[in-house]
Amino acid sequence: MSASLREALDDGPMSRFQWTAIGVCVLLNTLDGFDVLVMAFTGKSVSGEWDLSAGELGLLLSAGLVGMAVGALFVAPWADRIGRKPVILGGLSVAAVGMLLSAASQNAVQLGALRVVTGVGIGAVLAASNVIAGEFASRRWRGLAVSLNSTGYALGATIGGLTSVLVIDHFGWRWVFLFGGLATVVAVPLTALFLPESLDFLTTRRPSDALERVNRLARRMGLPGVDALPDSQAARPRIAAGYGKLLSPELRRPTLVVWGAFFLVMAAFYVVTSWTPTLLVEAGLSASQGLTGGTLLNLGGIFGTALLGVLAARMALRTVLRGYLFGSAVLLVLFAASTDSLVLAFTIGAVIGVLVNGCIAGLYALTPTIYGPDLRATGVGAAISVGRIGAIAAPTIAGALLDAGWTPHALYVVVGAVFAAAGLLLALLTARTRKAALTATAGSTA
Repeated sequence: MSASLREALDDGPMSRFQWTAIGVCVLLNTLDGFDVLVMAFTGKSVSGEWDLSAGELGLLLSAGLVGMAVGALFVAPWADRIGRKPVILGGLSVAAVGMLLSAASQNAVQLGALRVVTGVGIGAVLAASNVIAGEFASRRWRGLAVSLNSTGYALGATIGGLTSVLVIDHFGWRWVFLFGGLATVVAVPLTALFLPESLDFLTTRRPSDALERVNRLARRMGLPGVDALPDSQAARPRIAAGYGKLLSPELRRPTLVVWGAFFLVMAAFYVVTSWTPTLLVEAGLSASQGLTGGTLLNLGGIFGTALLGVLAARMALRTVLRGYLFGSAVLLVLFAASTDSLVLAFTIGAVIGVLVNGCIAGLYALTPTIYGPDLRATGVGAAISVGRIGAIAAPTIAGALLDAGWTPHALYVVVGAVFAAAGLLLALLTARTRKAALTATAGSTA
């Protein structure tokens, strides 16, 4: 993008068109939140129908995350080559097919395979939509834009929980998957109509009609048009070459710090969100109360992610994120000891939802600020994929530990320590390091 147009977008007020584009991304993440965590809310019913052990249920909980890792690692980087919008549309289509077929699965193996397929689509959509939401936001509101995206994820998870409570007892768990699949199908044409392509992509990769599309988008945002795009054009490196850039000397430190933080936070987050409904039941609550507790956890996430974005508009995002991480650590320990009191458990669970979802939102908001537009989707996709490794392993390991006799209290104390470790790790990511990294990637497009 020309410097003047980029500066005008960064420093100017947000237009209705920009907020609409961000709103579409929020909708996409709402669907993703439903599709990802539907297994957590239907897990007890699925396990009962097929007589699954805790370890086998853990594998089903991890299956969707395996697909998300594949989608983020191998599909999302294509958003730096062919555009953010085509990758999002393709990912939505794959997720819709996976959800609809999951409703008809006849055994755990079939459901597990379809969860992988669904996850591939979700992984691509998550990475590309977070990138495009940040690219359409001004500098001041970029943190809020990406955080609102994560609010959509928490909203979708909440809808998934409420749908499960209302539907499972009357129609069975398959209808929850069917509902999510049909909603995802509807989102495909809506996205095609209302989600624009990224200005950063158009000016960096420059398809044949780039100048016309850039000026059309600029007019809709109330920004000045340009007579010509910059003479220089970023090369189109192979996907593997893009990953090599992430570990170049200038980018190695911030990349490894972000990867480590994603790994730790996603591992801890998915233990909490995947196992809380089941563990509340094992602690003595009814199945309905367990689902309610899990729903409150995600409901708190809606406010937590939005609050993080508001705070990030006034404070350093890294500082806000570390506060969320350490707060999560403390409250998880308290939550593990509160299950004797239903009111106290639900109250602390809702606050934990505020914080742990905010941790994920903060990482999603922080990562795109490290990389230039030619490497942004690749960088975000790689970080998400590394995080999925932790997310894949954690629910399965948690199930194995519970089978071995661990108590929910001990498990949640360990998860709290993981959040605290991520907070300490982020101390290595200084503002100077981030600026140097962004300068290095921006220089590759000059």
